[in-house]
Amino acid sequence: MKQSFQPGDRKVYEKVVDASETASFQQEDVHPVYATFALARDAEWACRLFVHEMKESDEEGIGTMVSVHHHSPAKIGQKVRFEATVSSIERNEIICTYRAYVDDHLIAEGEQGQKILKKEKLTQLFENL
Repeated sequence: MKQSFQPGDRKVYEKVVDASETASFQQEDVHPVYATFALARDAEWACRLFVHEMKESDEEGIGTMVSVHHHSPAKIGQKVRFEATVSSIERNEIICTYRAYVDDHLIAEGEQGQKILKKEKLTQLFENL
């Protein structure tokens, strides 16, 4: 694992909310806005951007946790900007905080963690499930 980053380093990821990312469960549409579960997926991606630069060719990242404090909705077609910041790097685990904005309006914030492991170890873990 490369030690490319330190606490305080930032990455930005932007995306446009798609109609397929609205709140719906069991084929029932609930709200025509960016779903919390879609936001969590994209927050994990924003934090994973660090992992892409840290992992060696024989390593891969795996999520360990994600929290979402969803403050405000985002509509279909709006651009969401995720700002991910390294909180800590302990051995092979990176913890990031993130904030998600539409324009300058905070819509969500939380924390996300990933561990970087050898691909071989991950394969073994998955085979033993």
